[in-house]
Amino acid sequence: MKTEPFGPLDPALYREIVRRALAEDLGWGDVTTESTVTGDARARARIVAGGDCVVAGLDVAEEAFRQLDPAVVVMRNVDDGQACAVGATLCTLDGRAAPLLTAERTALNFLQRLSGIATMTRRFVEASRGQIVVLDTRRTTPTLRALERFAVRAGGGTNHRVTLDDGLLVTRSHAALAGGIRHAVGRVRAVGLGLPLEVEVASLEEAEEALDAGVTRLFIDEGCGSAAAEIVRRAKGRARVAVYGRVTLDRMAELVATGADFVSVGALTDSAPAVDLRFEIEWVP
Repeated sequence: MKTEPFGPLDPALYREIVRRALAEDLGWGDVTTESTVTGDARARARIVAGGDCVVAGLDVAEEAFRQLDPAVVVMRNVDDGQACAVGATLCTLDGRAAPLLTAERTALNFLQRLSGIATMTRRFVEASRGQIVVLDTRRTTPTLRALERFAVRAGGGTNHRVTLDDGLLVTRSHAALAGGIRHAVGRVRAVGLGLPLEVEVASLEEAEEALDAGVTRLFIDEGCGSAAAEIVRRAKGRARVAVYGRVTLDRMAELVATGADFVSVGALTDSAPAVDLRFEIEWVP
């Protein structure tokens, strides 16, 4: 499995996304702001945490303001990946008042969504107690995968199979269509792509079939129940094991106790609630 270290996003990954988001919100123009704010008015704004959170997406939010006012001055008090307490000021912005008001919602939509993912990820990572690696999934918002997976990294999680060409994961559907796990694995190896190979199993029998075929990475459906721990035990020294399905924070201790190497958590990107952020603005004479 290829992993990507946490670091700043390449602007090429979000610049066009932000442009489209602004266009979606603007329509023919921000008629309220245009009616109430003079073009030369200046303002100072700040983004404030309404609750405890882990921040992610500051570059993306800043891009929204900067596309409407390239001269806006942004001063950050925190970095992506940093935990913030309620009331903390994430950043301040100085610039023309109208662009600040017009870009506000788009900027906050990105920042609240990505910080929500980072915050939930951090909770799972803390619950892992350093004994199991927290993976994300491909259950992401279409066209926003790069941003949402960045937010997972900001929260301390690990990205798994970012795209379909990033590794081989033989699911039960693949195995069924190929005539079984052994046949599916044989076909994959015959193609010779040289990519990491993982196989999804839902029973002790399927796990044994995969292990006998020389598979060194298993994905265990948590529907296996009590068999999960036995699969992990039998796989020790032969394969690394990830568990997935019905993964919640209150079950993390139970999943850690199985001895698995990884836990795959779809909720990180498909269920994380947006964090509460406030945009406060004042006129500058």
